[in-house]
Amino acid sequence: MRIRRFDRVGNGGLGFTELGFGGAPLGNLFKTVSDEDAFGILNAAWQSGVRYYDTAPLYGLGLSERRVGRFLTTKRRDDFIISTKVGRLLQVCPPGQRTGIGKFFDTPNRREVYDYSYDGVMRSFEISLERTGLDRFDILFVHDLDVFNHGTTDKCQAYFDQFMRGGYHAMLSLRDQGVVKAIGGGINEWQMCQALAERGDFDLFLLAGRYTLLEQDALESFLPLCEERRIGIVLGGPYNSGILARGPATDAQYNYSQAPRNVIERVRRIDAICKKHDVALIEAALNFPLYHPAVVSVIPGGQSISEVKANKGILGREPPSALWAELKAAGLMRRDAPTLRNVACNGKG
Repeated sequence: MRIRRFDRVGNGGLGFTELGFGGAPLGNLFKTVSDEDAFGILNAAWQSGVRYYDTAPLYGLGLSERRVGRFLTTKRRDDFIISTKVGRLLQVCPPGQRTGIGKFFDTPNRREVYDYSYDGVMRSFEISLERTGLDRFDILFVHDLDVFNHGTTDKCQAYFDQFMRGGYHAMLSLRDQGVVKAIGGGINEWQMCQALAERGDFDLFLLAGRYTLLEQDALESFLPLCEERRIGIVLGGPYNSGILARGPATDAQYNYSQAPRNVIERVRRIDAICKKHDVALIEAALNFPLYHPAVVSVIPGGQSISEVKANKGILGREPPSALWAELKAAGLMRRDAPTLRNVACNGKG
């Protein structure tokens, strides 16, 4: 599998496999996965050549971190990259008060407490080390610092300010000490990624679902800023919660919810052009983000061995340039979206 080297600050950098593994599904997202099956899924990813794994305390309220850590502790530490996230602490609670009811299943009884302070970030980092059983993380992302998650602009701004006063300096300290190699944000909105990039010194952003075959508004200003500052992008959610994998079905999911009619219709039009060029929609969706020079890895999740193996095969099938040209001509892609494969990234040292 192709590797994209990234070294923005001259500390040796990281070598990302173009295909990474998103750990949210191993937190029993939308359905239960057994410990045995989770280990098998991670092993299938490893056998496919995946060497970058992302997780977070939120995913299954600690379950994903525990499972990813259990698997990776069987591997030589220098053979993989792992990222986790900070911004939430997990408290023991009664079953009816746990976070994620109806979203995460068969998880520990924990509720999230947002804490973007210096101490909160340090505590979260230390607990994640214990939960995974690992000695270090390579990347630390501040998690969900966006309006989508916090509900209102005022709440988001309050947490943003708390983070910049406190948690940001904790992350800088961890990077300066060499405890992590890179810091950034794992966020659902490119606008908040840009706000962080303009206020601080960040290496990477895990942008979830906001630069995909379906939407490319991040090209307005955020992705050009990343190129200018040599900031790398990990692209999460390349299938926009499933609709770009399953296609324009009436029950398709988009952005973690039922897809609205206008989104289904847009995907239907994209799918029709893909079929005209003998390209599966899912193939176009997984390959597209990697054409942008800032993108270092794309990380779809996987809740089965077959899904993980399929992702590897999909990445190996290069869509023809005529497909992208017709999508642009039809107004279904931005004309400034890069569509030539770039094996380097803008953080290359």
